[in-house]
Amino acid sequence: MTADSSVYTIYMGKDKYENEDLIKYGWPEDIWFHVDKLSSAHVYLRLHKGERIEDIPKEVLMDCAHLVKANSIQGCKMNNVNVVYTPWSNLKKTADMDVGQIGFHRQKDVKIVTVEKKVNEILNRLEKTKLERFPDLAAEKECRDREERNEKKAQIQEMKRKEKEELKKKKEMDELRSYSSLMKSENMSSNQDGNDSDEFM
Repeated sequence: MTADSSVYTIYMGKDKYENEDLIKYGWPEDIWFHVDKLSSAHVYLRLHKGERIEDIPKEVLMDCAHLVKANSIQGCKMNNVNVVYTPWSNLKKTADMDVGQIGFHRQKDVKIVTVEKKVNEILNRLEKTKLERFPDLAAEKECRDREERNEKKAQIQEMKRKEKEELKKKKEMDELRSYSSLMKSENMSSNQDGNDSDEFM
């Protein structure tokens, strides 16, 4: 699914087993949504690189919240439903938890948005962009991580190149200053007074 002018991608697990994979292979750019204190689908919003949770446009935030509410057996029938959302990195999974169940590393990083009532216009718009896929989540995550590693490697190489260039320029400037200093008249010796001249017969 895409949200608000097809700028963002929203994805959702079909059942608790797919949710488990989404938890395991999430990206640092992902924001997780769930109806607070009720059973619901796990919905993820994939941010653009460099964006933070605070950067989510209000319209996109409400798209995700409405989608979560609509996919909650109890929540879909209620008004004023609270939806919690947090970065994927804040999701905590321990061995004693059920399939699809999660906790949080830091409660302070969990935000809440309230959906007052169902808005069919939003849900109908999202439904039109719905696409059912069965991706290899592990492979996609590895591909994403590899790209990030390559970007960091390229940045480090570029930094080293610039440092080398700066050192070369500094050395050239130092050499130029040294040469200029040698060329100053007070540092030059002269034989104009005749005392140092050699005479040949």
